Amino acid sequence: MNWLSNISPPGLKSFLGKRDTPDNLWVKCPKSGELIYRPDLDASLWVTPSGAHLRVGPQVRFKSMFDDATWENVPLPEVKTDPLKFKDDKRYVDRLKAAKTKIHERNAKAEDATIKQDDCMAAALGRIGGKPAVILVQDFAFMGGSLGMAAGEAFITAAELAVAKNAALLVFTASGGARMQEGTLSLMQMPRTTLAIQDVRDAGLPYIVVLTDPTSGGVSASYAMLGDVHLAEPDAMIAFSGPRVIEQTIRQKLPEGFQRSEFLKEKGVVDQVVDRREMRNTISLILSHLMPKAKEEAEGLPPVAPPMVDAIAPKSE
Repeated sequence: MNWLSNISPPGLKSFLGKRDTPDNLWVKCPKSGELIYRPDLDASLWVTPSGAHLRVGPQVRFKSMFDDATWENVPLPEVKTDPLKFKDDKRYVDRLKAAKTKIHERNAKAEDATIKQDDCMAAALGRIGGKPAVILVQDFAFMGGSLGMAAGEAFITAAELAVAKNAALLVFTASGGARMQEGTLSLMQMPRTTLAIQDVRDAGLPYIVVLTDPTSGGVSASYAMLGDVHLAEPDAMIAFSGPRVIEQTIRQKLPEGFQRSEFLKEKGVVDQVVDRREMRNTISLILSHLMPKAKEEAEGLPPVAPPMVDAIAPKSE
C-alpha cells in the first residue's frame, strides 16, 4: 500500500484503481510504427493511414466483398488427418489442433462471426455488383496458409460450386507454399486445382485471383498464376522463392521492390494493384464486363443488391 492509498477518499480509490483494458486495443503499423485504434482499423478494412495492408481473415474479406455483406457459407469436405503420421519436434496432429484452436478463438472474437473454419481455406457464395460469385479465401493465420489436402479439396469444391451456380470464381491467395507435413499429397493439390480451374473455364466463367501478402511457393506455382485477371494488394510479396534464397543463389543484390506487387505490375505479371478499400468496386466492374449476360436471379443466391457506392473508398489527400 502506498501513501496515496492512505489519503485518497473511497471514491477516488476506485477511480485510481486498475482497469481492465483489452490488450489488443491498439495495433502498431508495420510501416510507420504508429499505434492505431483497433476500431478505426476495422472501419478501414485493416489498412493503416500509412497505406500498409495488414493481413486479414475470411470474415473481413467476405464482409467487404459481397453485396450488402450477405453471403452463404460453403461447407468444405473433411480430409484424412495426418495420413503420413508425420512428426518433427512436434506431431502434425498436435500442430493442426493448435492451429484450429487459434483460428477458432480469433473467429469467435468477431461480433458477427459466422464462419466455420477448420483449415486455411474458407469459401462463400453471394453476389458482387449483382453478379453471382464464389469467393475462396486463403488464411495465412492458419499454418502460414500452407497448401495441403484440405486446401486442395476446398478449392475444388469452390470451383465445382461456381460451375453449378453459373458464378464467377474468386480466390484471395495468402500462403507460404505447400504443407511439408503432407509430403507428396500436398504437391498433388497443384495439378488437381489446375484441372478444377479448367472446368471453370470450360463453363465460360471468369476466374479472378487477388494476390495478397504473402503469396509464394507451390501456390504461386499453380492456381495463383492461372487467373483470367490478376489483381494484387499494394506492397504484397509475390514470389516462388524468397528474396534471401535468390540472393544467396545468384550472389547478386536484387532490385528495389523485387517480388512486390508494384514491381510485378511493371513487369506484366499483375494486371492491377488495387487498394483493399477499392477492391469490391474494382471486381464488380470487371465482372460486369466478363459476365454481361449473367442471370439476375439465381437459385440459392441472395437477391440483386442496389447499385454500389464508394462507401469505404480511401480518402483523397
